[in-house]
Amino acid sequence: MSDDFDTRTLRLKDGSVATLVRVPAEGETRGAILYVHGFADYFFQRHVAEHFTAQGYDFYAVDLRSYGRSLRDTDTPNFILDITEYYEELDAAVEKVRADGHASLTVMAHSTGGLITPLWLDARKDLPVDGLVLNSPWFELAEPWAARTIGTALIKRFGKLAPKLVLRKGLGSVYGMSIHKDHHGEWEFDLKLKPLAAFPVLAGWLRAIRIGHAKLQRGLDVQAPVLVLHSSRSLLRTKEWSPAAMKADTVLDVADMVKYAPKLGRNVTVVEIPDGVHDLFLSAEPARTKALTEVDSWLTQHSS
Repeated sequence: MSDDFDTRTLRLKDGSVATLVRVPAEGETRGAILYVHGFADYFFQRHVAEHFTAQGYDFYAVDLRSYGRSLRDTDTPNFILDITEYYEELDAAVEKVRADGHASLTVMAHSTGGLITPLWLDARKDLPVDGLVLNSPWFELAEPWAARTIGTALIKRFGKLAPKLVLRKGLGSVYGMSIHKDHHGEWEFDLKLKPLAAFPVLAGWLRAIRIGHAKLQRGLDVQAPVLVLHSSRSLLRTKEWSPAAMKADTVLDVADMVKYAPKLGRNVTVVEIPDGVHDLFLSAEPARTKALTEVDSWLTQHSS
């Protein structure tokens, strides 16, 4: 797969790395966007970068430690023990964006990135960010009550005692098949960096996620205005691909996004995207354009 993005390596204190992708604006610059991916993911959505660079935004994306371009042979893919570990590369990415001369910055994040970034911004209240756009954010486990309660208690115990215990071998391939061009989707991405069924879910990582969920659900105080985008419906726990998977979030429960969005801060806008898939920007038309134009309108409304 061709990948000719301009990239910069961010060296981290523990010896790992993160990667900052940059796509410059076309013509006069009106600000910057920093994109943060989800679980078992990395930035490959060139059409998203090109959409915003055409409107004058310098577009940046970070591949977090042990993800995508930052994944090294010695790494356990996607593994951390505490969500706050990611704050180092997010801080470093913002520093690079600011060093490029940008006073205006909007953070845009998908799925797990949509959990990480509000927690980070809540902890960085002095960080001047003009807005936060969340694309199908992960605010709660898309599992039955017992898994969310009793299961979480067990996860917290085993995640501490045996952090690399494999809880699930993957997430199933329905979503991956819905978006990859070799199956039912339109998009090309590196299956070594983003497998169709994702990477194994490890106990220590899920413990960190559940701690993050609990903190967010208690309420945050993100100072910047927030836009939360979600599909019109979910199609969960389906093991076989069907055409219905092309018009629904097959990963997360959209009801959780609506329920917890008000917990992010004082200025939150929630918008439904009819027939969107989990990454709304990878949806089939017209949902894809609907998602992007909703962001356009919101950015114009909240531009400083």
